Amino acid sequence: MTNSSKFSASEQAAIYRVIEARRDVRKFRSDTVADEILERILRAAAHAPSVGYMQPWNFIVIRDRKIRTQIHDAFQIANDEAKAMFSAEQSERGEAYSKLKLEGILESHLNICITCDRSRSGKIVLGRTCQADMDLYSSVCAVQNLWLAARAEGVGVGWVSIIKPEDLHAILQLPEHVVPIAYLCVGYPEHEFATEPELKTAGWLPEIPFCEFVFHDKWGQK
Repeated sequence: MTNSSKFSASEQAAIYRVIEARRDVRKFRSDTVADEILERILRAAAHAPSVGYMQPWNFIVIRDRKIRTQIHDAFQIANDEAKAMFSAEQSERGEAYSKLKLEGILESHLNICITCDRSRSGKIVLGRTCQADMDLYSSVCAVQNLWLAARAEGVGVGWVSIIKPEDLHAILQLPEHVVPIAYLCVGYPEHEFATEPELKTAGWLPEIPFCEFVFHDKWGQK
């Protein structure tokens, strides 16, 4: 790694390409992710920005089939509850939801749970005196770093959010002050990375034009 503050045009282009090519992967091959690649991905996650340099994250690498089966069972329960939330008037939407593949817990080579230790660095932490959840936001930055590094390595990542935090606490034996931020399925994708987000191509929601995201000086002012 160089300490130069300047990046070449090709290096800049690579960063933007990785960001644009990142996808949520749900279908995996059984191929092993080499330990050295996994370490690079985790180190990238640990280089995420953290408010007050608190570094609140931990990375639980989960290979054990029994634990993953318990996680999968918890997902199934939560997913069935989600399906039941669609009313009779929303039956078409509910049917579309049922057809979506929303996890690869058992198929992927390994799972990673990224957590936030809310007790780390003590009660008074620079940057958290007014916004107490900055440790949570910092941990989410670690998720993004991991995801982008994995994509650069050709490794797929899928975020499983349809699972109750209390189930993750129980199964992974997390201390009370540790919050599960992201449960990730990690491995090589079954096919090529998709050119577009899956939920976009499935018609779940339309893409919002970029111009709708940008305001100037105050909310709603374009």
